[in-house]
Amino acid sequence: MAIGISNYRDISVFVGLDVGKSNHHAVALDQAGERLFDHELPNDEKRLRTILDDLKTHGPVLMVVDQPATIGALPVAVAQDAGVTVGYLPGLSMRRIADLHPGEAKTDARDAFIIAEAARTMPHTLRSIDLGDEQIAELSMLCGFDDDLALQVNATSNRIRGLLTQIHPGLERVLGPRIGHRAVLDLLQRYPSPQALAAAGEKRLANHLTKLAPRMGKQLAGDIITALGEQTVVVVGTGAAATVLPRLAEQLAGLHRQRDEIATVVEKLVEAHPLHPILMSMPGVGVRIAARLLTEIAGKTFPTAGHLASYAGLAPVTRRSGTSIRGEHASRGGNKTLKRALYLSAFASLRNPDSRAYYDRKKAEGKRHNQALIALARRRSDVLFAILRDGTLYQTRSQKAAAAA
Repeated sequence: MAIGISNYRDISVFVGLDVGKSNHHAVALDQAGERLFDHELPNDEKRLRTILDDLKTHGPVLMVVDQPATIGALPVAVAQDAGVTVGYLPGLSMRRIADLHPGEAKTDARDAFIIAEAARTMPHTLRSIDLGDEQIAELSMLCGFDDDLALQVNATSNRIRGLLTQIHPGLERVLGPRIGHRAVLDLLQRYPSPQALAAAGEKRLANHLTKLAPRMGKQLAGDIITALGEQTVVVVGTGAAATVLPRLAEQLAGLHRQRDEIATVVEKLVEAHPLHPILMSMPGVGVRIAARLLTEIAGKTFPTAGHLASYAGLAPVTRRSGTSIRGEHASRGGNKTLKRALYLSAFASLRNPDSRAYYDRKKAEGKRHNQALIALARRRSDVLFAILRDGTLYQTRSQKAAAAA
């Protein structure tokens, strides 16, 4: 069975837990479907442990949750510590199962009952939970925080570029593409307006920039002075922008520092994981991508490469109805985080000759850029499945040919 119970028939009590921030709702059923418990529970270890201990008097207990992480982490940890088998019912499966039950109400009590009934009658829909892997749990939290930081970086960068475009479009064309560079952010903190930059002069700007950007400092200073000379009027709001820009630049620099610090911790965790050499052997897989692959696939079992591709949302969906509808389209489901990681990895792998050749072949077949990348991501998903299954490192065609010779 998917959740790995040695003898499912030994389970006497099936607990469905609809988790919440402050309270959960639990429904416990016996093998015949009779309710043993149906009440709200506080998100409190003592109360959760008491209920589980009471239910264990009826025999072995299986507890199934709809969210194993975040707000569901405490009940899962308490259940595992109490010796209770824990499973997870994915949200999509739950919604489909809910359609089989009468009524359209959406309540915690109904959801908990549906989870418990699915655990009792449809064990194949359940998934395993292994929160004992501390590395994966830490990686998941750190990657989630890094994702939040990345969104803030993007928003702050766009805000800075928007202000520059408003007060001096020429200056934005020069600084905008390099807005994430430390030298540019440091420059905006010290000279936050076109007037301040012009007053500093090209030589002083070059000296300041070359401290953090030795290669492009002089050229960038010249480009800035050239752009400043293209606009003689002062746009309304320039004074206010000069107040906001250095603060936004400081904020963006801080966000970049935080991402670098998180990346250092993530790199150590990834390097300590047994799958690190295998994942990093694939072209286009860096530390952040490897971390995301670990958080999304480590501990999960996929019978075939197609199952992994379907889980990632990379397998095409067939639509057929009689003779009028025939075709396939890209899946809109799957694990969005894993799909994005494989997509970005495919894009980064285009420098590899094998990946580039496959991408070019798909382009020659008439596929657009994104379609060709999705096809490449699917191909790499199959390769990922194979090397994880066999425990071998990735090999290019030339490496395989040399080994065969």
